[in-house]
Amino acid sequence: MEFALITFLNGLGYGFLLFLLSSGLTLIYSMMGVPNFAHASFYMLGAYVAYAIAGVLGFWPALLIAPLLVGAAGALVEHYGLRIVHRYGHVPELLFTFGLSYLVVELVQLVWGRSPVPYRIPPELDGTLFTLYSTSFPIYRGFMLLVAALMLLALWLLLRHTRIGLLIQAALTHPQMAEALGHNVPRVFMLVFGGGCALAALAGVIGGNAFVTEPGMAAAVGSIIFVVVVVGGLGSLAGAFITSLLIGLMQTFAVALDVSLASLGVQVPSGSALAPLVRLTLAQAAPVLPYLLLVVMLVVRPKGLMGKREG
Repeated sequence: MEFALITFLNGLGYGFLLFLLSSGLTLIYSMMGVPNFAHASFYMLGAYVAYAIAGVLGFWPALLIAPLLVGAAGALVEHYGLRIVHRYGHVPELLFTFGLSYLVVELVQLVWGRSPVPYRIPPELDGTLFTLYSTSFPIYRGFMLLVAALMLLALWLLLRHTRIGLLIQAALTHPQMAEALGHNVPRVFMLVFGGGCALAALAGVIGGNAFVTEPGMAAAVGSIIFVVVVVGGLGSLAGAFITSLLIGLMQTFAVALDVSLASLGVQVPSGSALAPLVRLTLAQAAPVLPYLLLVVMLVVRPKGLMGKREG
C-alpha cells in the first residue's frame, strides 16, 4: 500500500506536469493545424528566465513573471514570424518552428552556458509534506500537483464558462464566421499562441528546479509531449489530460517496479539471442513505453483516444 500510494502520487505529479506542457501545444495545434516544434523550447526558456528572476527577486515573483514574459515572447513570435509564413502553407510553419527551437537553445547557451544552472527549490518548499509509513513525500511535489491542478481548473473555466473562452473556441473551429461577426481573429490567434507558450513556461518554472535546468531539457521532453498530443487526439484537451496521466503513471510505476523476465523466473541459455531481452528490466524499458503506446494507438485507433476523424 505504501509503495502504491507514493508511486501513484509521484506519477500523478509527473502526469500533471506533462499536461501543462501538452495543453499549450494542443491549443496551438487547434489554431495552426501544425505541430509547434519549438514548444518545448518555451518550457526550457521558462525555467531559465525563472532562474534569472529568482536570483534577484526570489522564487514567488519568478513564478508569476517568468510565464508572462515567455508568453509575451511567444505572442511576438506568432505576430512577427508565424503569421507571415502562414500564408505559404504548413511546411514553412514547420520549418520556422523547427529552426526556432534550435535558435532558442543556442540563445540559452550563449547567455547561461552549456552547464546546468543552480536553480534550486525555495527553502520554504524544501521539506516533507507527510510521511506514509517510512516514506516521505516532499512538499514541492505537492506544490507541483497543486499548481498544475489549479491551472487545469482555470483553463477549463476559461474555455467553458467565459465570453473570451467562447470566442477562442469559435475562432479555433470557425475562424471565417468569427471574423464575419466582427471579431479580431488574428489577435485571438496571437493570444492563444502566447497563452500556450506561457503554460509551457509555467511547467518550466515549477519543473526546472524539481529536475535539472540545462540546455538539453527541451529535447528531453519535446518528443514526449508530441506523444501525448497524438495519443490523446490532435486538438483534444481532454485526450491530452488523460494521456498525460496515463504516461506519467506508466513510466513512474515502471521505474519503481524495476523487474525483469529473468527475475520472474524466465530462463534462457546465456548464448541465446533472447538473453539480453530477458535480462532487460522494466526500469530500463521505461523511456520506450510512451513510444510503444504511440505505435499501438496509431495501429488500433489512428485518431487518438478522443480525437475526431477528419474528412
